[in-house]
Amino acid sequence: MTDPVQIANDRFAQGFNCAQAVLSAFAAQAGISEESALRLASPFGGGIARQGQVCGALTGALMALGLQRGNSTPQGKDETYRISQEFVQAFQERHGAILCRELVGYDISTPEGLQAAREGKVFASVCPGLVNGAADMLAEILKV
Repeated sequence: MTDPVQIANDRFAQGFNCAQAVLSAFAAQAGISEESALRLASPFGGGIARQGQVCGALTGALMALGLQRGNSTPQGKDETYRISQEFVQAFQERHGAILCRELVGYDISTPEGLQAAREGKVFASVCPGLVNGAADMLAEILKV
């Protein structure tokens, strides 16, 4: 299978976090191994270490974007910020927010909030759409 959007969806369904699902789906095109992508993105699920901050699907997409379009000299950082800001804005317009806790409707940084989110099944109902959306947007930008 070579469709990165489907790969991201499948990886999330297999139990990987949203950041891992998105970054690993674009690993081959970015020139890194799937294992490296999975390891690199592993702390970013749940809005960075399950803190409810920036959505892991968005973070994974930004990492993949950086690997393919990011700067490797200080002079290129303005262009990297520009394309990244455009991506973040598009994600926010598409999904209504960029913070995990706002997207899922629970503060998963607390044991009570995490339990409520699990009981509410948001990781099965909300998060797949975020993974799909981030991967779809990234595939469009990268033309893969």
